[in-house]
Parts: sequence; C-alpha cells; structure tokens
Amino acid sequence: MLLWIHGGPVSMYTVRWNWNWQNFAADGYAVLWMNPRGSTGYGQDFVNGINYLYPGKDFDDLMAGVDAAIDRGFVDEDNLFVTGSSGGGVLTAWIVGHTDRFRAAVSQRPVINWHSFVGTTDGSNWYRRFESMPWEDPVEYAERSPLHYVGNVTTPTMLLSGVEDLRTPIAQAEEFYRALKVLGQETLHVKLPDEYHGTRSVSHRLMIQLYLKAWFDKYRDKPIA
Repeated sequence: MLLWIHGGPVSMYTVRWNWNWQNFAADGYAVLWMNPRGSTGYGQDFVNGINYLYPGKDFDDLMAGVDAAIDRGFVDEDNLFVTGSSGGGVLTAWIVGHTDRFRAAVSQRPVINWHSFVGTTDGSNWYRRFESMPWEDPVEYAERSPLHYVGNVTTPTMLLSGVEDLRTPIAQAEEFYRALKVLGQETLHVKLPDEYHGTRSVSHRLMIQLYLKAWFDKYRDKPIA
C-alpha cells in the first residue's frame, strides 16, 4: 500500500480522478489518501488542530488511517510505502524519523529544517506557525524539524526537488539527503531542472512517476502478483 499525503498543510483531497494513483493501482498498489487534521473541509477547529504543532497530530491521524486500511484485510502490511509533496513531503520526512513501518519513502519538495526555511522561503507568513521567532526559541524550530530526527531513519528515502523552487528551496532536501548519506542510509536526491514548486513539464511529471515506481518496486519484499 502507498500512503500519499497532500500538501498545504491547509488543503484537502477531493474525490476527483488522479492518474498517479490509478497508475499505481494498475500495478497492484492500494493507494491511501486522506485529510488529516490541518486539512480544510471539516471546519475551522479541524484546521486549527495543528496550530503551533506541525507536524504533530496530523502524523497521528495518518498512522490511524494506515491501521484502519490494514484492518480491512486486503493490504500487505509488510509492503507499505509513503510519499507526498510540499506539506506532504514534510510529513513523509517526519514519518521516516518516527517509525520504521514503511519499506521505502519519497519526500517531494519538503521542508526539513524550519530554522533555515522560514528565512529563505518566498512565504514569510510561516513565522506565524510558531509561538516564537527562531532567534528567540530555536529549540521550538528544531523539535518540529524532520532533520532533528534524521538519526532515527532506517527507511530508504528518496528526496525530490525543483531546482528553481522558491517555496521550499532545494537546500531543504539537500540537508536531509546529506545527513542520510553521512549516516550511511539508502537515499537518492532527484533534482528537476527549470521546475518551481510544482511540475510544469509533462515529461518531468512522467519522470517523477517513473522514479517513484522504481524506488518503491526496488524495496518491495516480494513481487506483486
């Protein structure tokens, strides 16, 4: 099963058709997508559930969703994978630092280090997601950064970035990639030229899908029938 996490984090998945998911489903993957706390569509209190705590309770919701899917009886819990972009990339990097239940992960366009991120992103309003400024309480920023938990990571983790990304600058993924290399963990950093915080090129969109499938297929413990 592939857990696919949406970005934002203040955003939501709808029921519209998604070719990426259908392509994985055609190859035997169950694709799990959901709207954890912080998502829109369920009222302001639900959105506010991650105020000054992101990542946090949204991670708990995602793991509860994985457990609920497994309980349905058709998911191979020894073959779990996870990916997401932007806010989903943050949570993917957070997940591999907090659990080893996934066989492989791809963190796309993530934030890895909030302390370095808030001063370099093109969206300065990210300061408002913290109770203090980074120079006032750097510990708050560290404890909510995936980089802080990179020493726990044993999951093979690919990073994917747009070279021209100003929203989540490429240096964010580079920090995680380098740390994983120093720690001797399986990793790869895919860098998309001429791409911002998304995918404008059709060929790049297809390339991303192929990289995802190759990475997950590599770490499956047995072939899909």
